[in-house]
Amino acid sequence: MGQFDYSGVLAGLMVPKVVSALGDVREHRGRQGLYETARPGELETLHEVAMVQSVGASNRIENISTTDRRLRELVSERTEPRNRDEREIAGYRYVLDLIHRSHDDIPVTPGVILQLHRDLYRYQDASFAGRWKDADNRIAERLPTGELVTRFTPTSAAATPHAVARICEEYARQIELGEYDPLLASLVFAFDFVSIHPFNDGNGRMSRLLTLLLLYRSGYEVGKYVSIEAEIERSKETYYEALRDSSAGWVEGVSDYAPFVTYMLGVVRACYAELDERMGALSSPGGGEARLRRYFESLAGSASKREIMDANPSMSQKTVERALQALQGDGTIEKVGAARATRYRRRG
Repeated sequence: MGQFDYSGVLAGLMVPKVVSALGDVREHRGRQGLYETARPGELETLHEVAMVQSVGASNRIENISTTDRRLRELVSERTEPRNRDEREIAGYRYVLDLIHRSHDDIPVTPGVILQLHRDLYRYQDASFAGRWKDADNRIAERLPTGELVTRFTPTSAAATPHAVARICEEYARQIELGEYDPLLASLVFAFDFVSIHPFNDGNGRMSRLLTLLLLYRSGYEVGKYVSIEAEIERSKETYYEALRDSSAGWVEGVSDYAPFVTYMLGVVRACYAELDERMGALSSPGGGEARLRRYFESLAGSASKREIMDANPSMSQKTVERALQALQGDGTIEKVGAARATRYRRRG
């Protein structure tokens, strides 16, 4: 099988673990359509929360961050970025919002990818924005000894324009043929894109943005309401393991895409399951105290007040604070830490 032979790759993915994971995702997707028809107002509330979580998580994966308050202000465009990290965050928000609003009108072509990369850096004076890499790069990891070693060597700078054109062509061909679920073709494209590593900077964030674009164009829109980037951040170690496992033999066109594709199907399925849970919580009987009691019953570990509010977007801050006080009073939960480090967990 040659490199970027998507017919061969997709045929090779028709194994039980991938087919089973894909079936789970399809089953969850059907319920999203019902929510969009019957409960659009509640989905809009979830969308606002997911935007903040997605922008924050995708940038934190690349060690780009700001305070929670500043993040929310930047996402809602209530402030201007003050430093480099915030300019990076504002650029991601711009592209993410564009994809959310106009995904069906954004074709997957080399020219569009360059434009999105340029927009990612729209708040910075970056000479490399909207341009393919001009030097070879590498993906490195640091060993326990502290030594930095090359884990993977991406496509050379000279071969990058042709490689990106090829995966765009192959993706379009598979969508037109319609022999396989477009979700699988989208995830194969996403893996090839991050393996090509076509830019001097911003490859990880661009790969996640393009993944969302392709998912939405394929009818899998859960990322609008539950952050896929946040789920990747939570399982970051597994994400990098899947990338590593699928990278072996990639240059020669003999790699196994199944580890990465299976991991990403798990991410999408987890987000759909979370959407079902959140929509159920929004319609469940009982006040804030009962809702948070159910939340802590299913919570593994602890959560900050902001995390609690994000997981229960229909509750106001005052309602959450009153419910937390009541649950502490009856011994259901306990507070750990203090000041900004305060978190809450189930007692016992």
